[in-house]
Amino acid sequence: MYGGVHALKNVTFRLPRHEVVALLGDNGAGKSTLVKILSGAISPTSGQVWVEGRPVQLASTRQAKELGIETVYQDLALVDCLSIEKNIYLGKEIVKKYLGLEVLQNRAMKKGALKFLSDVGINIDDPERTVEHLSGGQRHAVAISKGAFWTEKILILDEPTAALGVKETGRILNMILELKKKGLSIIFITHNMEHAFLVADRFFVLRVGEEVGERRKEETNHEEIVKMITGAIYMENAKA
Repeated sequence: MYGGVHALKNVTFRLPRHEVVALLGDNGAGKSTLVKILSGAISPTSGQVWVEGRPVQLASTRQAKELGIETVYQDLALVDCLSIEKNIYLGKEIVKKYLGLEVLQNRAMKKGALKFLSDVGINIDDPERTVEHLSGGQRHAVAISKGAFWTEKILILDEPTAALGVKETGRILNMILELKKKGLSIIFITHNMEHAFLVADRFFVLRVGEEVGERRKEETNHEEIVKMITGAIYMENAKA
């Protein structure tokens, strides 16, 4: 709640194991607030978050990360002057001690970054290239890889295909599917219905801070989801 305004009210959101859930809704629907709660950036005024069958208190983003929840926001949070592998390992660098000093293991980090990128279908010839010289799609791929590299559980993606060209969008969508195959559960925020239907297993729709409903892909279509988003299908009628 912000002042007297409920950003979210009576919302029950589920993220099944090894599924992609598209989190949908117009601007102001409450998507960002829900993501911030799940990321530990803000605390809910009521309600409970459960992870793997047990209640948890997400008091900070660090605590969310410790529980295996990684979030990739639209700003990507990359350091332009650092290389790809240094961005992926930023804050968690591989070091060894020599004569009491910690020495970066650049070769090991390069090898680890290359292998992970290859495993999720991203081919970058030189992981030592600085991020500032990458295309928009490559930057998104590195940011997603950075998040996915450090979790085996939950990855939240905030509009990862926004402002990308057709070819680069395809690569990101394929990457999401590869990450699902690796066992991640993914929350995919998007305004693009075509992208949502290409990768999501289910759809969760918010409108003005309230839950409209949830649908599995095989039991719905574009038209119904758009109606849920716009309010043509009201909350009490949309809940399955």
